[in-house]
Amino acid sequence: MRDVINYILFGWYPYVCLIVFLGGSLVRFDREQYTWRSGSSQLLRRRQLMWGSNLFHVGILVIFLGHFGGLLTPIWVFDLLGVPHGAKQVIAIVAGGIAGIACFIGLSLLVHRRLFDERIRTTSSFGDIAILLMLYAQLILGLATIPVSMGHLDGHEMVKFMTWAQGILTLNPGAAAQVADVNIIFKLHLMLGMTIFLVFPFTRLVHVWSAPVWYLGRQGYQVVRSRRTNRATSARPSAVPAE
Repeated sequence: MRDVINYILFGWYPYVCLIVFLGGSLVRFDREQYTWRSGSSQLLRRRQLMWGSNLFHVGILVIFLGHFGGLLTPIWVFDLLGVPHGAKQVIAIVAGGIAGIACFIGLSLLVHRRLFDERIRTTSSFGDIAILLMLYAQLILGLATIPVSMGHLDGHEMVKFMTWAQGILTLNPGAAAQVADVNIIFKLHLMLGMTIFLVFPFTRLVHVWSAPVWYLGRQGYQVVRSRRTNRATSARPSAVPAE
């Protein structure tokens, strides 16, 4: 029974998440283009938003690129470059830990702002709060894997995850067996990560697809008019940084 459950969770479920992630994003873009955005509450607690958003986005981009490159780069490439599995493990722990801490601080500020400011909470949808808390939980799980990874500095555990991820993309039916005996904290991290991909098309996260390559260096000004300005359209609008 354990093997069957493991096969369902790490052999079938990844494909369900990938299909919904890609298909749902395409359908939403085709049918609901006016919802293809990130809702803005930038006029409230702007300083907290600025620090939280910048730390979160920098941290999450580093983490995502690290996971993407680390898991999907063929093992033979690292062997060809002469990078030992242990060295790759240490690099992942150090770089991921620094980015994770930055992301945790930023996301903590965003969660506090979203939940404890009554005006922001009132204008937030269930999806806004739910996806923020899911990302928060996933980040905490990711940071919790670091002490466990410290006990496997030979890098063999990381090879299991690389073989699993690459096996899923190459339709290898035995991929799930690669993570059958890993620590439960890793399994929870994988499960929640896949679930985030599953709900991605139904949340504000879809605005990621519209982010230009110069995202971090953007000026990003969004015109916001006050009530008085809306009544007198001839008034000059003010510009504030977009959320």
